[in-house]
Amino acid sequence: MKSTPDYSFETAAQARGYSRIAGVDEVGRGPLAGPVVAAAVIFDPARIPAGLNDSKALSAKRREALYDEINACADVSIAFCTVEEIDEINILQASLLAMERAVAGLAAAPDFVLVDGNKLPRAFGENAQAIVKGDARSVSISAASIVAKTWRDRLMVDLAQQHPGYGWEKNAGYGTAAHLSGLRDLGVTPHHRRSFKPIHNILYQDKSVSD
Repeated sequence: MKSTPDYSFETAAQARGYSRIAGVDEVGRGPLAGPVVAAAVIFDPARIPAGLNDSKALSAKRREALYDEINACADVSIAFCTVEEIDEINILQASLLAMERAVAGLAAAPDFVLVDGNKLPRAFGENAQAIVKGDARSVSISAASIVAKTWRDRLMVDLAQQHPGYGWEKNAGYGTAAHLSGLRDLGVTPHHRRSFKPIHNILYQDKSVSD
């Protein structure tokens, strides 16, 4: 039986003297298009919505409902790195920078940060903990994953209306067959990550043909 996220990592940090503990996660490392988005969430332990989990384990309808609940009862911040930034500094560094920006955007600064994954943004210093699969283990991180994914999915639906034919409203910019077909038929948009191999190859082929 799969376990669900709980407040134990936050409780452990409180036992060490910390009081404002933020959970942080990012979404959108893998897509060929769109920004990488991070969210930071600080809960009041007495007001944690039921049913939190890794955003990938929840239906879109459930994520939407939890997105509203989380925003109604927690300190929430959302931030991102643009496609241009991803291409300039690489996707890993852009993901870490987006997390730094999300924490910096909270209404009041946290004194401890729980981060999904195995890497910590340097700006968090020693008052932070990386948790592998944290979005399925800590309610604060799972809430951040839900907020970031819901916000990014909505953005990709909006971008799909401006750039139809790539299927972004369904694939969120990931390299699905429909997206790759759109790239072949329609070419590269300003929202595509030029440093990612499929996009780079298309641009290189176009350049080779035109030279």
